[in-house]
Amino acid sequence: MTIRPLRRSDARAWRSARQQNAAWLIPWDATAPPGTSARPVSFTTLVRRLRRSARRGTTMPFAVEVEGRFAGQVTVNNIVRGSALFASVGYWIDRRFAGRGVMPRAVAMTIDHCLTTAGLHRVEIAIRPENSNSLRVVEKLEIAEVGFAPRYLHIDGAWRDHRIFAVTSEEAPYGLLRRLDVAEPHE
Repeated sequence: MTIRPLRRSDARAWRSARQQNAAWLIPWDATAPPGTSARPVSFTTLVRRLRRSARRGTTMPFAVEVEGRFAGQVTVNNIVRGSALFASVGYWIDRRFAGRGVMPRAVAMTIDHCLTTAGLHRVEIAIRPENSNSLRVVEKLEIAEVGFAPRYLHIDGAWRDHRIFAVTSEEAPYGLLRRLDVAEPHE
């Protein structure tokens, strides 16, 4: 399993994964609130926006690959510098790869990158209370719950409550990937 920057050449695999998993992903997908700009309708537009944000230093979009096949996406959003040094992480996975430990490993690698190479201090993950699959990811990584945010994000057509989880560099001095490997040794 690897993570790497999301590329325009991922278009076919990304579209295919999103189409094949549409019903599975819709309950968790961000939507545009009424009166705001619509979300990108094409992969090319999405990549263009993500690259623009990445150049500004506010986003890091990653593709997740399993044995060379596109398996999902992890995106670091809302990167704040200055006295805060924090960001949010969001992710999705092709259902064919779910339940195999791929996403906990991808999220661990992404957060480790944020807390080391990117120089961030804190990384947050917001999860809908009923999203048991995502809750399992933070559980496996032993990321602490730090709060509850009513009507936090517009998801699947409405403002949805989220549980907030966060980890700081002090809480993971050896990284989340190491923590995951100790808890569940990689075969």
